[in-house]
Amino acid sequence: MYRDIVHVAKSLYRVSMVHTFLRLVYVAGKLSGRLTKMAIETMDYDGSDFCVRLDSDLTYGVRVSAVASRSYLDMRRRGFDVRALRYEDLVAHPLDMCRVILEFCRLPVSLAELAVKALDADSQKDCIAAKSIIKVIKEPQVTLHTKANLNELLKQFGIPLIGEPGILEGTFAV
Repeated sequence: MYRDIVHVAKSLYRVSMVHTFLRLVYVAGKLSGRLTKMAIETMDYDGSDFCVRLDSDLTYGVRVSAVASRSYLDMRRRGFDVRALRYEDLVAHPLDMCRVILEFCRLPVSLAELAVKALDADSQKDCIAAKSIIKVIKEPQVTLHTKANLNELLKQFGIPLIGEPGILEGTFAV
């Protein structure tokens, strides 16, 4: 599943305000790309795509989204039968999208209504990243300068730019 890249970046920023280690990544990343890479590697991830200084509050989230999208596109190009689900489509058409997903997974489409009910719950409700907590945190704004820098980053990954339709190949549709 993927989402509009700016929404991902803003969401990760808000989570970083309540999650101590993620906050550390943001702060250290503003100092040095090596610190960003080292922080990512402490979570047992390959940090090579994160060896950059985080020059805005949105850079980390955009980079996380770009790395995940590139990985997905690479799998498709290598012939894996993987599909993407756009969060915005799921929210706009939850029942139809759940049916499409269940059908693709060869699961009973009759479970779609139960799946939609499950989507109504805040999966983070009992932790520090609950919607009720992070929704009050002010989001960083996308300035023209920030947008230009983030779009340069996205070009490096071959991912749709901010302001363009961000639909990846192989995305489920209703």
